Parts: sequence; C-alpha cells; structure tokens
Amino acid sequence: MSIQSSTDNGIDRVLLAPLRDLGDGFNVRRALPSAQRRMVGPFIFFDQMGPVTLHAGDGLDVRPHPHIGLATVTYLLEGEIFHRDSLGSEQAIRPGEVNWMTAGRGIVHSERSAPDVRAAGGPLYGLQTWVALPTAHEETAPQFFHHGAQEIPQAEADGVTIRVVAGHSDGLTSPVRTFSDMLYADIALVNGARYRVSAEHIERAVYVIFGAVEVEGQTGGFAAGELVILKPDAEIVLRAQGATRLMLVGGEPLAEPRHIFWNFVSSSKDRLEQAKADWKEGRFDKVPGESEFIPLPE
Repeated sequence: MSIQSSTDNGIDRVLLAPLRDLGDGFNVRRALPSAQRRMVGPFIFFDQMGPVTLHAGDGLDVRPHPHIGLATVTYLLEGEIFHRDSLGSEQAIRPGEVNWMTAGRGIVHSERSAPDVRAAGGPLYGLQTWVALPTAHEETAPQFFHHGAQEIPQAEADGVTIRVVAGHSDGLTSPVRTFSDMLYADIALVNGARYRVSAEHIERAVYVIFGAVEVEGQTGGFAAGELVILKPDAEIVLRAQGATRLMLVGGEPLAEPRHIFWNFVSSSKDRLEQAKADWKEGRFDKVPGESEFIPLPE
C-alpha cells in the first residue's frame, strides 16, 4: 500500500524490502541498502530475519566472517542467537536484548544456534542493522557490548509502547554507546493507537514489521515489509490498523559518502581493497574455537 494525497504529505519515498530466500525456508527482507536509497542517517544496512520456525536438529549457522568501518546491531523479537567473535566474546541474545558490535578497524564473528536451542528447534525472528561509523571512528578498536532487556528504556501510553534500542527519542535515551546522533526504536501499537513521529532527528524512516499504519489526514497506508522514509523536518501522526509493530530508524547523515563491499563499509575505496586482501590472506584475527569461515565473494 502507499500514501495517496494531492498535497505535500511529508513522505520522501516508500521502499518495499525484497524477500530473499537463504535456503531451508529461512527468509530475510533487506530494506537497506537499495537502489533508491543507500542510507538513512548512519544506517547503511537493514535486514529482517524470519519469522521462521526451525525444526528440532536444525539451527542458524552463519560461519565466521569479517567487518570493518561499522557497528552491527542485533535485536530479536523471537528465538535466540549465540554470538562469538575474535575478541573472545561469547553471548546469547534473546528477545528485547541488544548486541552492539563495533567493528572499527576489523573484527570477525559467527552467529549460530546454541546446542540446546538447535536440539529443541523453535522460532527465530529479528532484525540486524549496520551503523556506519563516522570517519574519525572508522579505524577505532573493535568492541562488543551486550545489554539486557531490562536496560533498554521503555515508555507506554495510550496503546503505544516504545523501546529506544539505541540513540534517543521521546525523552528516552538508550545506554548503548553510539558514535553519532542516531535513533533506533521499537514501537508497538494496539489497533487504532496513534504515534507522532517528531522531527527530532534530521533523517528518519519507519519500517513496518507486521500490521499496518495509516497517516492521519491522508488516504492509503503502509503494510508489513515497507520502509517509509520521511522528508527532513516533516512530522506525521501514524495510526495503527490492527496490532502493529514498527522500527523507527534515523539520525544525522554522515558527512562523507560510504562505500560498501560484502561485509565491509568505508569512506575509502582503497580501505575496502585492503580489507578484501586481508581476509583473503588470513590476516584478520580468528574466532576462538571456530575453524570454519565464509570465503571472500568473487
């Protein structure tokens, strides 16, 4: 669905995140980057994983792979993923919790199902985003942070529940350490509930996880899998059509354009070439206890 109005409605564009089949019934929707819009604020990658139900004995197996120049943010709605990285971090993440991994000058990690989760099977549903780092921090030392669900600030009013995963919004500030002005919030609305998207941040977009929303004063609406990008300074009021879950993303755009190849992000094309050579030649640190790896795409 899309907005239809003869007046300026505050919407810059609407992107339908294409569905990608990764095999064995595991699908992702990739909203960013796209041909129409590469970034929103510092966000350069936005994936919805699932929903999928893993059979007993099956599991997630993302082998060790590298990153530079970005931070990964993992946020689950259902299920569990076990994270390991080249710093020696080992951490299970569950719904409502936040894994923030700053790649900086380089890190390697794997994402798998823990043995007990694999044996039992069950649902997996969540979001992974990449936040490009400002130029001054692209080569910072890699770090990993985990925040429990109880640490994430939350507010409820008039059928709307908002949790600020990273950055700040609606008077709430996340404890997750960030490197630039940004907004990443989980918003749940009951049927008919209203949420005002303020102009607190320069760039903003709303991703509909499930349900649907309409913009008050306009006809039409937005459905699951759509990324609704707002114009700078625009303020709109969203109204839920049924039980709805949204992610609100944005922040200040970076001063320089970013280049992306595979899992690498940088303001320098030469730096991407160096990262490609480093991975191919085995110069990245290894993930303790892991012998597999994903080879560099040709």
